[in-house]
Amino acid sequence: GAEGYLVGQPHKGLQAMFVMMNTARLAVGIQGHALSERAYQNALRYARERLQSRSLSGAKFPDKPADPIIVQPDVRRMLLAQKALVEGGRMLSLAAYAQLDIANRSPDAAERERADILVGFLTPICKACLTEWSIENTYNAIQCFGGHGYIAEHGIEQLARDARITTLYEGTTGIQSLDLIGRKTAATQGAGIKLFLADMEAFAKQHENDPALAEFLGPLRAKCEEWGQLTIATVMRGMGNPEELGAASTDYLFYSGYVALACWWVRAVAAANASDRPQAFKDAKRETARFYFAR
Repeated sequence: GAEGYLVGQPHKGLQAMFVMMNTARLAVGIQGHALSERAYQNALRYARERLQSRSLSGAKFPDKPADPIIVQPDVRRMLLAQKALVEGGRMLSLAAYAQLDIANRSPDAAERERADILVGFLTPICKACLTEWSIENTYNAIQCFGGHGYIAEHGIEQLARDARITTLYEGTTGIQSLDLIGRKTAATQGAGIKLFLADMEAFAKQHENDPALAEFLGPLRAKCEEWGQLTIATVMRGMGNPEELGAASTDYLFYSGYVALACWWVRAVAAANASDRPQAFKDAKRETARFYFAR
């Protein structure tokens, strides 16, 4: 017997809902990222403190009863995987929020429209990737802890359980994938990806003579070109059979997320080199970017 009242225009409710929903989706992406960050920090601390066995190439801390597990190559692999996704994911999410601020606050109407397209394009990528990566990052953190990661004492198992639901909040990963390939790409003639790739190409041209970025720009440009071609091919197949979009959507979203993250890792190397931070900081950014590109 409840009585409902129409708010806004008839048949425009979904549009109104997405004003709220898109903001919530970015927030859930940040929630996933926060869990990744905490898991990584704890795993890194534990790997530095936990003494067990010796390095494969000989004792690195002969004065101690055993080496810390961080000397083990597979532990370093898991920590670097977390570091690459955590630091890269932070850049990706902040980039999306910066566009949201421009879309809401810029006095320039054209700038607001451009930012609105970009944040709409980045929202499903940020939401889905940051939450799915939180599962990967908390998984690797548990692996670093071994059996200690599966009990309540260290709290890592709680982070893994909390991460799992973030992929469901505000729309599953499959829903984000359909949003990206459908509403944000096919329905807009690729407006968002065109702007993103144009920004990346402008950055690449600005730095194409920078020897510090030479090892990254070639592979990145190749991936960006492939991303554009893949987008066109997928949308064209979808025009012939809409089921094709649904079938390709999740793979397309993750491809987009990994290439977008590569763009930000190259920017991170450039920013670090141009800063007055210590050389160790600059080297860490470069080595993490190398790891990310290699993987």
